[in-house]
Amino acid sequence: MGTVAIAAWAAFALNSCSTIPKGAVAVKPFNTAKYLGKWYEIARFDYRFEKNLNNVTATYSLNQDGSIHVDNRGYDFKKDKWKESIGKAKPAGDPDEAKLKVSFFGPFYAGYNVIAIDADYQYALVAGKNLDYLWLLSREKTLPENIKHNYLMKARALGYKTDELIWVEQDK
Repeated sequence: MGTVAIAAWAAFALNSCSTIPKGAVAVKPFNTAKYLGKWYEIARFDYRFEKNLNNVTATYSLNQDGSIHVDNRGYDFKKDKWKESIGKAKPAGDPDEAKLKVSFFGPFYAGYNVIAIDADYQYALVAGKNLDYLWLLSREKTLPENIKHNYLMKARALGYKTDELIWVEQDK
């Protein structure tokens, strides 16, 4: 499946842009400028659009129109090649709240909700529109055990099946 097809499928599969799992609350206040930059994917569920990907990163930068440029990259270890999806994100409501919508293809947007982040914006827990979508992110290729424990506890309390998470390999 090509990168465009992956992005289209992802956008279609996650087409709700203003929902958040029941009981989850997006971070507020949220500093978009501090969130920009490169993040390493530490864990996720087994999404079709990220199948067989390791060394997954998401890099966020500002577009001229104020939206956020999204560059997702990962190495497909079965096909022995890099994959990349380019998209854009913008607030799904209050710009001071970490409730965003992201699009990789046309007018279809997906929910992207930062539900936990440390004060220095080094580690984040991100929820999609429902309990099928969850990511643990870090500015580094690893996640400290105490942060991992706290984020997993928060996710379990919301109803996430954290035992089904895939722990992404990042080259050291």
